[in-house]
Amino acid sequence: MIDLMEAVLGIAAESPLAALRARRAPARAHAEGAWRELVLPPTPGGLSLPERAALALRVALLEGAAPLAAHYRGLLAEWPAVQAAAECFPAVDDDDRLSLLLRFADLVARAPGRCDQAAIDALTAAGLSTQDIVAATQLIAFVPYQTRLLAGLRALQAAA
Repeated sequence: MIDLMEAVLGIAAESPLAALRARRAPARAHAEGAWRELVLPPTPGGLSLPERAALALRVALLEGAAPLAAHYRGLLAEWPAVQAAAECFPAVDDDDRLSLLLRFADLVARAPGRCDQAAIDALTAAGLSTQDIVAATQLIAFVPYQTRLLAGLRALQAAA
């Protein structure tokens, strides 16, 4: 199974960085597992796979993580309208579900302290369950972690 961080950075299997990562197999497995569960779960529930990829792309763009954003664009290849919406800044001020999700991503990623009951109620009104909203929030919070992990790995790669 391909490891996302290694794929994004082009880490060769025989490289010193790959060997170092292998020594931290549980941390690597947990990061990869979290990514798969949040973005590509086998049963996505009420938050669709394109919506999940759009949220991830949106936050990767907010974080300035171009290689990660490119990966998420690839996941949206079958849904160009969803990709275009995720890349539109500021998010469209409509009440459709995707626009609400993208504005929620902006709020959680940029100003989580301003996330209030009205933001949650709007998502609920758009048909998202509490479980879906929690999944979206977890995903939005996870992408900055991925960004920092990539930055650290990139620094180690450059130093090798």
